[in-house]
Amino acid sequence: QGQLVESGGGLVQAGGSLRLSCTASGRAFGTYTMGWFRQAPGKERECVAAIRWNAGTTYYAEAVKGRASISRDFSENTVFLQLNSMKPEDTAVYYCASRPGQYGSYSRSSEYNLWGQGTQVTVSS
Repeated sequence: QGQLVESGGGLVQAGGSLRLSCTASGRAFGTYTMGWFRQAPGKERECVAAIRWNAGTTYYAEAVKGRASISRDFSENTVFLQLNSMKPEDTAVYYCASRPGQYGSYSRSSEYNLWGQGTQVTVSS
């Protein structure tokens, strides 16, 4: 069935950086799309970034363009999200997710069928 485990969340000051990791196990993710989502209190879950596992093509939400970088490590079966110049509005629980297929929407959460447990990111002003 597969499992996704996030790590790397924590408390960071505004302007700082954080790297989140998502290690995948239990399935081959070669034909999958991997996404990072976040959900702040009282807000809907939103896609922050996504990557096609094989092709490496990427998507970024406008809110993080220029500040975020998503990448994957084939040998470790891990997807990373690097966030720089962080802002208090980046505070949220960040989730890793996967969806089958290398086509279609990057950002539609309903198309992702495997989710991690989430990791809290808090940015202090």
